[in-house]
Order: sequence, then C-alpha cells, then structure tokens
Amino acid sequence: MLNGLLGKKLGMTRIFTEDGRWVEVTVLEAGPCTVVQRKRQDNEGYDSVQLGFGEVSERRLTKPLRGHFQKNGVAPKRALREFRVDKTSELKPGDEVRVDIFQTGDIVDVSGTSKGKGFAGGIKRHHWKGGPATHGSNFHRAPGSIGQSADPGHVIKGKTMPGHMGSIHVTTQNLEVVDVDAAKNLLVVRGAIPGAPGGLVTVKKSVKAAATAGAKKGAK
Repeated sequence: MLNGLLGKKLGMTRIFTEDGRWVEVTVLEAGPCTVVQRKRQDNEGYDSVQLGFGEVSERRLTKPLRGHFQKNGVAPKRALREFRVDKTSELKPGDEVRVDIFQTGDIVDVSGTSKGKGFAGGIKRHHWKGGPATHGSNFHRAPGSIGQSADPGHVIKGKTMPGHMGSIHVTTQNLEVVDVDAAKNLLVVRGAIPGAPGGLVTVKKSVKAAATAGAKKGAK
C-alpha cells in the first residue's frame, strides 16, 4: 500500500470544530500523482514507485528525463519522488494516485523546503544571548571569540556562526488530517508546515504513529 503523495502548499487558515473551538490548519493540494516508474525487488533490489506531480513543458526537461518519461509512456511531470511499496502492490506506470489514500484522523509527516531568509547573524540564526545592551560595553550582537588558544588551536567543527539561514529540507511530524476533499484534491492538516505557499511538499503517513500503534497492538 502506498503511504505518501506529492503536493503543493496552498496556505493557512482556520476552521471551527464541532464544539466551537477554532484551530489553525494548512491547506495542501495533494495529488493527483502519476506513477512514472515501478521498481521491483528482482531488478533494483527493493520495491517502490516513482510518483510525478505537476505539469511541465517537455522543452524544459533534459534529454535523459525526456527519455525517462517516454520510456514509461507518461506525460512530463515537474517533480519526481520515490515511495516504498509492498511487493504485492499492483501499481504500474500511468496509474493515478489521489488524495483519498488519506482519511480524516490520519497522522502524517509533511516535508518541504523552509523559507529562505538570506544571511543572518548568530542571534537570529542560533538564538545567541548577546552582550550587554548598555553601559558602553561595545559588545552587543557580535560573535566574539570563536576558538581556543594553543590547545586545540582551531575552531571546533559545528560551531554556531552567522551564515545563510533557511532554505533547507525540513520535516514536521505527527500532524493530524482534519479534512480530505477528494473532488478538489485538497488535504487539510492541523498546524503549520515548512515552506512558502506554492512550495512543493511530500506527505507521508507518520512513521512514529505507526510504530506506536504497532507497539500497543503487540502489548495487547
């Protein structure tokens, strides 16, 4: 069974629950995704499907990608991602996977690229405390000393420093599916997810939630 989809973040809003409370939600356009390639244990050493999402002009593709889509008889797609499946899965190139693989109440993990914030100092990027704000210290937001003296005589790897902030792959875990609109390919999840509106996201059924459910079932 397929456990994930590609989609696009549309934005955030809020909805009201049956008991009158309002909760913040993110609306995603999840699918429809097309199966571009089917990998099997016999050939690739594992079972998976490659899903494509979003339309793109063929002239924008490299020759290898054009050949990849033509070989599998699938129209060009803007984004490709691979998802593991069981060896008994009957999905094949050309099949369409829609948002109805999710149900209200499911727990999902959503991955995306966080917003890029350009160059940032250490206080903004790593939440440094900073120096005294008054009394002429002349040390407010600067990094200060970053290394040691003769021993070890170099900057320790991983030292937090000013630099490029954001625009990295981020996964937000354990988000609850609040609503599924199969007709419009919309998935509504509670809470915020990485990235700006319009950004590509990957939605997968939660690994931790599945492990917890399995542990509870085993305990019984």
